[in-house]
Amino acid sequence: MQAQHNAAVAEHSRIAVLVARQEEWLHKLKQLSGKMEKTEQRFGVLGRLAEVANGSNEYRLTFQRFVLGTLLDDVAIAANERLKTMSRGRYMLQRTMDRARKNAAGGLDLEVFDHYTGSARGVGTLSGGETFLASLSLALGLADVVQSYAGGIHLDTILVDEGFGTLDPESLDFAIRALLDLQKGGRLVGIISHVPELKERIDARLEVCTTQFGSTACFQVG
Repeated sequence: MQAQHNAAVAEHSRIAVLVARQEEWLHKLKQLSGKMEKTEQRFGVLGRLAEVANGSNEYRLTFQRFVLGTLLDDVAIAANERLKTMSRGRYMLQRTMDRARKNAAGGLDLEVFDHYTGSARGVGTLSGGETFLASLSLALGLADVVQSYAGGIHLDTILVDEGFGTLDPESLDFAIRALLDLQKGGRLVGIISHVPELKERIDARLEVCTTQFGSTACFQVG
């Protein structure tokens, strides 16, 4: 009996030690579980932010494209100040979040809002002359935004190559007025064109004439 009692006491002690160890392990597991939960919550937010910044969103818009999109908004606003005049109040450029292709990234595409129809449409629907006016407005708007962001940088020279031949007389007049206004503001505006009507509006010209003996160039003032 004594031997059995001693054996039972020893077994009880062994089990008590095991239970104490398991309780200690359980306590540590609970502590680790709490820390893991807090870590998951913390890194879950950071992970979601990383996914959004890398373009894992509805528009596949990365952080870089978001910043560029904000700059594009500023360019469009500056461009619309001139496009409104040159299009006689009809068109306004605006950024669209629609993607041109299903697998393409979004956020850096433009569309045109037509005040005549009250709806927006793709810039590809513009005519050749309208496209030229929109492009000219964007170029001038970009120059304005670069100057405003850069501070000390001044874009004093603008060179426009062709495109005037696609304009009707009234649109041509609006485009020339916009360029002359820039000239009055102190900028040097150069135009490369074959449109005869421009000769009447440009005081200082470098005319290039082609003959059977080659090409000649001469300055004309007035």
